Amino acid sequence: MKAAVTVKENYEFRRIYRKGKSAASPCLVVYCQKNRQKKSRLGITVSTKLGGAVIRNRVRRRLREIYRLNRDILQPGYDLIVVGRVRAVRTSYQDLNREFLLLTEKLQLHLEKKS
Repeated sequence: MKAAVTVKENYEFRRIYRKGKSAASPCLVVYCQKNRQKKSRLGITVSTKLGGAVIRNRVRRRLREIYRLNRDILQPGYDLIVVGRVRAVRTSYQDLNREFLLLTEKLQLHLEKKS
């Protein structure tokens, strides 16, 4: 399994928050900004309000897996930041996946379907 290329530096997160587009739902917020690379990069942010380290890491793992499984339908060349909100802890994996797809579609990140 290939590891996702990630956004790691604080200044990159701040730039995407400030200049990127965003879409929100009760469980997630997705920020995106076009980058100058051919690959998309993923950043995940989870607040300590969600709970202890075990709970926060579980939410992070779920979000990372959702991105991994759906990255083939997303346009390449974007920096994405997914912010897990408090409701994400009690939300099922299927609902998180559905919300992620709705938000990325709202941001027009899905590839065009070929007829």
